[in-house]
Amino acid sequence: MESESLSEQETREPEEGVHVTQLVTGENMNAQHFRFDAGATAMEHSHPHEQIVYIMEGTFTIILDGEPFEFEAGDSYVIPGGVPHASENNTDEPVSGLDIFSPARDGTPWD
Repeated sequence: MESESLSEQETREPEEGVHVTQLVTGENMNAQHFRFDAGATAMEHSHPHEQIVYIMEGTFTIILDGEPFEFEAGDSYVIPGGVPHASENNTDEPVSGLDIFSPARDGTPWD
């Protein structure tokens, strides 16, 4: 069994104010923790992986096909693989959450 602690993992900042920490990786999926500082934005990107997101704190905006969707702490949602999306924290408070990807992602946070 594989186990990882958030405090023991390297955190990357692929875009200003966007912090991503890869957690445990299994054979078919992996998990990462994310934190967006107030006002931080992740550029539009896509990947072949299905992505399940759980918002742990704050209010978060996801943009799919130009349409914004707002989520709050306790909300979860799915982004199908191959769908372009962007993320924004339009508030004065940080946002954090958990991403689950299937199949498992390799490389940098935006691969």
